[in-house]
Amino acid sequence: MSFFQWAPYVSVADRRRQAAAKIASLRKKGRSLAPVTIEGRKIARTFWAQSWCANLERYSDYASRLPRGRSYVCNGLVIDLKIAKGKVKALVSGSDLYDVEITIAPLTAKRWKNICRECSGTIDSLVELLQGRLAKGVMERVCREGDGLFPQPSEIELSCSCPDWADMCKHVAGALYGIGARLDTEPRLLFELRGVDESELVAGADQVGGRLKSAPGSAKVLADDDVAALFGLEMTESVGSTNAAPAAARPTGSARSARTTVQKPKKTKLVAKAAKLVRQPRTRGKAARKKK
Repeated sequence: MSFFQWAPYVSVADRRRQAAAKIASLRKKGRSLAPVTIEGRKIARTFWAQSWCANLERYSDYASRLPRGRSYVCNGLVIDLKIAKGKVKALVSGSDLYDVEITIAPLTAKRWKNICRECSGTIDSLVELLQGRLAKGVMERVCREGDGLFPQPSEIELSCSCPDWADMCKHVAGALYGIGARLDTEPRLLFELRGVDESELVAGADQVGGRLKSAPGSAKVLADDDVAALFGLEMTESVGSTNAAPAAARPTGSARSARTTVQKPKKTKLVAKAAKLVRQPRTRGKAARKKK
């Protein structure tokens, strides 16, 4: 077959079977694999995962190649994907097995410091950060094009062992979407990839100057419309939004402790009264014996 001839058509079902067979073969040889698995039709469901995919799609450099990548990751053809500081390595199943390497420049110290300073005092906990339960202003800041947390095309180097001449082939595009899918379950990997410590965003609460306006606790879950406006993607229900009212109705720790301190004196009086009643018959009995 000539190099420029089209490869024979292979159905999606056959591609999936081939990928599964390759995974089984490699594991039998002792290779450790972390395949990207998509459940349903959506690649990304959580805030950080959707934000990663939205960042890719807003750059025209990638527009023509990304659709094929979506089909590759959705069909389970990214059979291995590992994320480390500044580096992503993937194995993608096509007409052959192709090695993909994505290098991402670490976030500069100045850029990260600015993000931490401007977000200081607005993030209550690490759990809240990783769940994406943040004020809209914080989300706009970390996702801001150019100086946010997500990389620009100029900060990304792409490599694939396939014969496609383009830097972003369908295998690379599949791996890029695979990163987004992986962030659904492991959002910490985004911070590791950019070479920063996510806990510094929470620790920055003590810093002053240049910070974003802190939103009230009830506002720290983005509405679907807000997310769509930020990223142009459909967003699932915000995490924890249905629990806001019950949480407000529950008494706080101080209220519970106050209620306990009120009950203690009553309990002490009852015990004292009961003890007095028990002692009284014995006193009368002694007095009666003396009279006899």
